[in-house]
Amino acid sequence: MSPRLLAILVLLPLAACERLGIPDPAKDAADREAEGRAIGSACRQSGRALEDCFTLNLKASKSAIFNGWKEMNDYMTENKIDTVKPELPLPGMPKNKGGDSDAGDAQSDAAEDKTLSRTERRRRAEAAKEAESGKDAGKDSAKH
Repeated sequence: MSPRLLAILVLLPLAACERLGIPDPAKDAADREAEGRAIGSACRQSGRALEDCFTLNLKASKSAIFNGWKEMNDYMTENKIDTVKPELPLPGMPKNKGGDSDAGDAQSDAAEDKTLSRTERRRRAEAAKEAESGKDAGKDSAKH
């Protein structure tokens, strides 16, 4: 068997190295860039602000999200396309059933809570407790 044929037989299976689990940094970077652009495009199409998109997708590249958002914005402006409001809630958020505005407020509050830091959530909870205790004190003084 010739050395050339032997080399071909040995190297041929290695041509599909991703199937062997060998990482390809260039392919991984291209995949992350494409995913970030898709996220940005979807955010723009649904009418989500760019900053909200960044906050909801912390692991994605901000520059890729921005590029996708901008490309979709230009495309939608050029073709006079309106935003498409999502009908499904974000995962982990309650569904808004029946046209109850309080439920919508609770849903937006839940979305906002997910983006806040623990410290900010704790601070807001303490402020709400203080406000609630202030209301109770006002009711007690009105009874006397």
